Amino acid sequence: MKLRDLAGILPVEGTASADLEVTGISSDSRQVKPGVVFFALAGTKADGATYAADAAQRGAAAIVAGSAIAGLPVPLLAVDDPRLALALSAARYFGKQPETMVAVTGTSGKTSVAAFTRQIWEQAGYAAASIGTTGVVAPGRNDYGSLTTPDPVALHQLLKELADAGVTHASMEASSHGLDQRRLDGVKLAAGGFTNLGRDHMDYHPTVEDYHRAKLRLFDSLLPKGAPAVIFADDPWSAPTIQAAQAAGLDVLTVGRHGDFLKLKRVEHERHRQRAEVEAGGVLYEVDLPLAGDFQISNALVSAGLAISTGTPVAKALMALEKLKGAPGRLDLVGTTTNGAPVYVDYAHKPDALENVLASVRPFTTGRVIVVFGCGGDRDRGKRPIMGEIATRLADVVIVTDDNPRSEVPETIRAAILAAAPDAIEIGDRRQAIHEAVAMLHAGDTLIVAGKGHEEGQTIGTETLHFSDHEEVRAALRERAA
Repeated sequence: MKLRDLAGILPVEGTASADLEVTGISSDSRQVKPGVVFFALAGTKADGATYAADAAQRGAAAIVAGSAIAGLPVPLLAVDDPRLALALSAARYFGKQPETMVAVTGTSGKTSVAAFTRQIWEQAGYAAASIGTTGVVAPGRNDYGSLTTPDPVALHQLLKELADAGVTHASMEASSHGLDQRRLDGVKLAAGGFTNLGRDHMDYHPTVEDYHRAKLRLFDSLLPKGAPAVIFADDPWSAPTIQAAQAAGLDVLTVGRHGDFLKLKRVEHERHRQRAEVEAGGVLYEVDLPLAGDFQISNALVSAGLAISTGTPVAKALMALEKLKGAPGRLDLVGTTTNGAPVYVDYAHKPDALENVLASVRPFTTGRVIVVFGCGGDRDRGKRPIMGEIATRLADVVIVTDDNPRSEVPETIRAAILAAAPDAIEIGDRRQAIHEAVAMLHAGDTLIVAGKGHEEGQTIGTETLHFSDHEEVRAALRERAA
């Protein structure tokens, strides 16, 4: 590729640098090699412009920045929005994407919706992939990941790999950070979904309204006019999301109890499944969803809506719900005690998610609901007492432990939670907390280990140590059975 091939994105028309050979795209100066175009991005901790000289020294073909940088020995291309230019340039450089791409945003449920949509497509006969918090799942690959929405270069390289491997359909999560930082710009989306909105990322967004506005970029900026917007209709933030999508000229398809496209008429909750009646196009379908929790019905309907709106027949999509497998760490039944008490691991690390998961197990719990959870360090401090109150209100036994304390003092984090959960048991060591919780289970009880879900590490200070809630629960169950 020549630099001129990025014309329209970068100001290269008529410049002497237009004939320069481009060998790559990067916003990390450490990855720059000769011929790479380096994008200097303003970040929360450091301005990429400070790394421009390093990128030039490593052989960058050109530097793209939002302001002048003096003394560079390579061409400087000034743009109004370097993040947008990076995303669009990455899309053009890598070129290929799966033919049908959908994205889902919201506070909770994104991972499940992306995974469910992939599974529905698979059952309909498509080569499908999902991209998100738990990594990349596609035919022949299952890569563990860490970012909900990858950076544009990694994302578009991945999309090209998937397309080259024959993947025709891909679903992905759209986080507020990813949307705000233009990571999805350049992805050719066929449809978008919205699950719900609650408190999250208040360390990044100044207000909940600002957080919601970031989510709305999926609908008012990224989806082409007339594209389907599948919106869960039963959330307090559903109405303003519907209004924004309608104002953007999208085809709004609502799902849920108040939905018009897929209307949930009735649901019966059982221990490990739910029986639902869903009306679509005037036809009533009976669906046995093999997953517990009212929130999983919501996620399944958004997923079905995305699949149907991109070409999957209604009956085929709804019947596919009966074979869904939950996303890793999402109300994941790890095992049961010898007296039949189930132990679930769930990723719930924010108020709404914790409330949903605790409420979802209550209908089939004849004994006590026990929860083990903590809060992450260097993140939204305001949610800690909120989550303490939720746990105290909805669980019978609350054990407050460490999550990923990062650079914070773990005792300080726990104290903030305990301020709203004065009767909770404090056990800082997460391994000990899980083992003690399993040991106290009686017949009829349910245990939720919340906060880390699929994660396989615990970050303490600057070090991430191997730690898996799944492994510890299984070990505790073995101990108890011995």
